[in-house]
Amino acid sequence: MARNDKDESRGDRHPRGARRRSPRSPGRWLAIAALWAFLLGAGALAYFALTLPSTDQLTAAQRTPSVTILADDGSLVATFGELFGEPLRLREMPRYLPEAVIATEDRRFYHHFGVDLFGMARALVADLRAGHIVQGGSTITQQLAKNLFLTPDRTIGRKIRETMLALWLEHQFTKNQILELYLNRVYLGAGTYGVDAAAHRYFNKSARDITLYEAAVIAGLLKAPSRFSPLNDRALAADRADQVLANMVDAGYITEAQAKVAERQKSQLAAERVPPGSRYFGDWIASQIGSFADISGHDVVVTTTLDPKMQGYAERAVANTLATDGAADHVSQGALVAMSPDGAIRAMVGGSNYNESQFNRATQAERQPGSSFKPFVYLAALEHGIKPTDIYNDAPVRIGDWEPHNYENKYRGNVTVADAVAYSINTVAAQVIHRVGANNVIAAARRLGITTPLPDDDSLALGTGSVTLMELTAAYAAFASDGIAAWPHAIMQIRDAHGNVLYQRSGSGAPRVIDAGIAGEMNQLLEGVIERGTGRAAALNRPDAGKTGTTQDFRDALFVGYTADLVCGVWFGNDDNAPMKHVTGGTLPARTWHAFMVDATHEMPVRDLPGPSAFVALDNAFGRNTPPPPSQGGPPPNRPGIIQSLMNAIFGSR
Repeated sequence: MARNDKDESRGDRHPRGARRRSPRSPGRWLAIAALWAFLLGAGALAYFALTLPSTDQLTAAQRTPSVTILADDGSLVATFGELFGEPLRLREMPRYLPEAVIATEDRRFYHHFGVDLFGMARALVADLRAGHIVQGGSTITQQLAKNLFLTPDRTIGRKIRETMLALWLEHQFTKNQILELYLNRVYLGAGTYGVDAAAHRYFNKSARDITLYEAAVIAGLLKAPSRFSPLNDRALAADRADQVLANMVDAGYITEAQAKVAERQKSQLAAERVPPGSRYFGDWIASQIGSFADISGHDVVVTTTLDPKMQGYAERAVANTLATDGAADHVSQGALVAMSPDGAIRAMVGGSNYNESQFNRATQAERQPGSSFKPFVYLAALEHGIKPTDIYNDAPVRIGDWEPHNYENKYRGNVTVADAVAYSINTVAAQVIHRVGANNVIAAARRLGITTPLPDDDSLALGTGSVTLMELTAAYAAFASDGIAAWPHAIMQIRDAHGNVLYQRSGSGAPRVIDAGIAGEMNQLLEGVIERGTGRAAALNRPDAGKTGTTQDFRDALFVGYTADLVCGVWFGNDDNAPMKHVTGGTLPARTWHAFMVDATHEMPVRDLPGPSAFVALDNAFGRNTPPPPSQGGPPPNRPGIIQSLMNAIFGSR
């Protein structure tokens, strides 16, 4: 026991036979840490090397085919997919194009090994001073590696792989080959990849032919392709181009005098921007292309019937109405579609703002047409023996359990069918459809191109079915074309990138859907709407016809009308179906139709609408079934006389 106590009391001494351990030196710890760092770094590099993407497909362009949509004059409407230009060699490009890129993106390109340590340090200092990222340290080689093989994710792993691939590229290719690959593959906005595609997109020329200033614009896009696009913001693109020119002066590529001369070329900056509303038309075309031609694997160019001037007029007319009256009248949306009488689409506005909503209210929205459906009721009536001069009593009426009322509950007593159409009298339309049969009205509407489901009851007379503005307007085109069906169309030709024609429109072949005599009578009825009825606000200084439409609680307001050369439908309303403030088809839609048509037809000759056949003219000549003259007295203006009508019917109009 005493021995144990003695041993415990000597606990501060080393046990017998034990050796004193000397403390490890700092250098030994550093060596061990360095070894572990090396092993971990080597392991990480091995991992990233093993997970690098394959470089076998370096020269293959992996992309979706592009679709370029052109108006009837060859101007650009829209592009979809990825646009690659012709691969160019450096010697084919103007010297100042690669110089502009190097001066702006990687001034030490020819002096580093793929990674610019000095550039990275300079960018780090600038970022620390600013407190956020203001400069990037990536070289052109690193950007090429990212563009070719990697995703744009901002991760440490991606950056390490980018650096390793940049070193591999520098080992495999010369500096000029790397620069060529970069200039032919880099994204430059508006769906374009490569400087040649960008030159065609922004300046309608090959990159071989661009000016110094245009080269500066293209180089300026590399920092932020969408933001500095001359199609989105010409002023910002110009400011960025000025900075690129200053960079070129600073790098010694051009002189101050050359930069000033280049700056005076700003007037050449980008082609005129396509009206933004035409994107509705572009989307509509893109959705149809596959049914016309097999475009899989092809870059295609689609030529359409769109008239850029009319498109601009259409967008302006709708925008002005919404800006002037939208807030006061509780209207947030509008749509317009215009076509020639054969159905060729000339202008389309699908909504108030494409960037906010891509839903096309001209082709996709199914809304009640209100009284703008009545022409199909009266077409069926004329086909079943009812005459424009027949008399109906405009008074409260009950048909079964249905009691239709007129607007503001006003009644006129005995009226002719012609006056019932002109003044959009609901009670007469209800009596007519009850007499003719809703099934016959539906059949007439179907012949003229209405495809949406329609209720098979008498309420159809007041437009209780739903239609699209496109099909409603095309149905009216049959009146303007003397009874020939109009099939809405816009694609005239589809060709591939090599110029091979994949589709060519060769004629509509549309059948006659209305007897010519009845078509003439319908035109006279619908002319009365504008001459003395609900559509007076639409009146032009030329023969015109049309019909107003207003739905319950003012949820929809329409005007569809036409001249001998152009048919146009206009709709106003709200996407949530909220009521407007007493907006009828005869107010905002009719005034918008008038504004558009004045501009759209000002260069067209004044022509009469298709008139009555020779037999109808003979009836008129002998006082049989003659519609009463307009309330102003005298015949409508610009109408052919009886003898002229006979001559036209027998020998053809001149």
